[in-house]
Amino acid sequence: MTSARGNDWTLSMSTPDEPVIVRDKRRIDPESGQVRGDAIRVETKATGDAAAAAASPAGAASVGAATDGGELLESLRQQVVERTADLQRLKAEFDNYRRRVERDRQVMAEQATGKLLAVLLPTLDDIGRARDHGDLEGPFKAVAESLESALETAGLERFGSQGDEFDPLIHDALMHTYSSQVTRSTCVDVFRAGYRHAGRVLRPAQVSVAEPAPDADAGAGAGAGAAAETAIEADMNQSARDETAGSTPNAGGGATEAVE
Repeated sequence: MTSARGNDWTLSMSTPDEPVIVRDKRRIDPESGQVRGDAIRVETKATGDAAAAAASPAGAASVGAATDGGELLESLRQQVVERTADLQRLKAEFDNYRRRVERDRQVMAEQATGKLLAVLLPTLDDIGRARDHGDLEGPFKAVAESLESALETAGLERFGSQGDEFDPLIHDALMHTYSSQVTRSTCVDVFRAGYRHAGRVLRPAQVSVAEPAPDADAGAGAGAGAAAETAIEADMNQSARDETAGSTPNAGGGATEAVE
């Protein structure tokens, strides 16, 4: 007897008198394209066998191991999420610390530069006075201009000029007057220039301030008040003269009472 086997079918034959038997084990019928009933029964049996194996002690152990493995995987995943959050929080804290240190370093550098510039301000005042008097000539002029240029490059800013609006934060008013030529508090004269660095005032400017003149009514009221004070003062002087007129010096240097 000769037997030939394939993956999906089996051919058995013994002698020429015996019929040829073909067993087709394919799951899908090639003619109808439908799933064969025998294949469904085989799959159902396999599923039942698997369920029975799971119901057995060994199967239950395998299912429990799979469940424990899933719980372990979920625990590891949760730990990864927590560690990632911790790393992100530490990174944010380090970034904030780095920015704060950089900001503090910049502030300290600006303060040190400001202190150095403040020491040089009297020298700049001397240079300005020499320029105003025409003494800034020759090599000294080149040195002075080079120094001023270097300080401006370092961030030193000069402010305070005639006609600027008065600002009590940056101006120091030494004199105060009224003028009809201004409409607001104005710096009409600058006695000493001011300087600032990095937005911080190193020295305020010393100026003379003029405010708008009061209107006619206010001027009249002020004039009336002054006239009243003058009248009162005149009355007091007259009273003092009347009191002293009651006695006159005689030839001997004594005083003689006046007889009414």
